[in-house]
Amino acid sequence: MMYETLKLETDARGVATLTLAREEKHNAMSAQMIAELTQAAAALAADDAVRVVVLTGAGKSFCAGGDLGWMQAQRDMDGPTRSAEAGKLATMLGALNTLPKPLIGRVQGNAFGGGVGMASVCDVAIGVDTLKMGFTETRLGIIPATIGPYVLARMGEGRARRVFMSARLFDAAEAVDLGLLARAVPADALDAAIEAEVVPYLSCAPGAVAAAKQLARDLGPRIDAQVVDHTIAALADRWETEEAAEGIGAFFDKRKAAWVTG
Repeated sequence: MMYETLKLETDARGVATLTLAREEKHNAMSAQMIAELTQAAAALAADDAVRVVVLTGAGKSFCAGGDLGWMQAQRDMDGPTRSAEAGKLATMLGALNTLPKPLIGRVQGNAFGGGVGMASVCDVAIGVDTLKMGFTETRLGIIPATIGPYVLARMGEGRARRVFMSARLFDAAEAVDLGLLARAVPADALDAAIEAEVVPYLSCAPGAVAAAKQLARDLGPRIDAQVVDHTIAALADRWETEEAAEGIGAFFDKRKAAWVTG
């Protein structure tokens, strides 16, 4: 299968590398990328030759969140259409979160908003020690809703509340402390750190790995259709507010939103 926003390569060991390939856009998620990630997750799940999947980004950024054009298009949609778009993002995140293969995040650069969600659906994420992360949605008058179940499952509510609402950027060391990253390493040590996560799986029974991952998901925080639908509705409701109109408008107008006092 050919992708325009992704690159997918599998080596002789069965290690697939799925790369977000919109380097010029800091790998921001467009509607096309979301659709292609959903397709890629299904293809990887069905491919018995794939033992491990590494998720990474091309260029300096891992994933900058939502693409500006996608955001602008959502601003102009009606409520039901906007909910459907949020549903597509939720479906993609769910497909990666439940991928029946180990999913290792190679976070080679900054991750904001939905990019932090992408790191959170990985079974383990390792990042470079120079990166920044942040849940930047509330600056725009919206909320990190669709990614919420995955980042809360990764971080726990107490740690999430330190950064989930403030849009504050934080560094790699704090991302480790928050549980978003397992480790932060220098850029020249990142590939070796990822390889150290990959290799043990090549001695494991693939079916047992998939079953163990499913069991962990069954025993972990509930992320079912009801939870996902709640996040979609919460995001759709926020888009209808005056704050969202002001925040998104200010962003595209390159001005401060009305609530900014600092």
